[in-house]
Formats: sequence, C-alpha cells, structure tokens
Amino acid sequence: MRAHVGDHIVVETTILDTAPRRGTIVAVLVEEDGSEHYRVHWQDGHETVFYPGPDAHLEYIG
Repeated sequence: MRAHVGDHIVVETTILDTAPRRGTIVAVLVEEDGSEHYRVHWQDGHETVFYPGPDAHLEYIG
C-alpha cells in the first residue's frame, strides 16, 4: 500500500455487525527499507501509528 497525507483508510472486520474502522492519514512514516506505516486520525477522534495489514485498504472519495 502506498498512501499520501489526506488519504482515507478503512480497516475491515470479520466480526458480525461491527462497522469497519475508518480514518485519515495525517503522516506517512517511511522505514529505511522503504516500507511505510502511517499516523492515522481515526473517526472516533484519536490518533495512532498504524501498520496496515491485509484487512486495510484506501478509500477513494470522489
């Protein structure tokens, strides 16, 4: 995944009746090997450093 500041990220869930987690990328953090992780402002108001897994994808709003 390659994302930019301002992109929207969605983390899907496998738990029935649980909404996906959504947030906005506020910083792209790059490791020495070129891998990326992100500082995300989640819709519930908190921010975390997020290492995306296979359940995460970018959401394009247009």
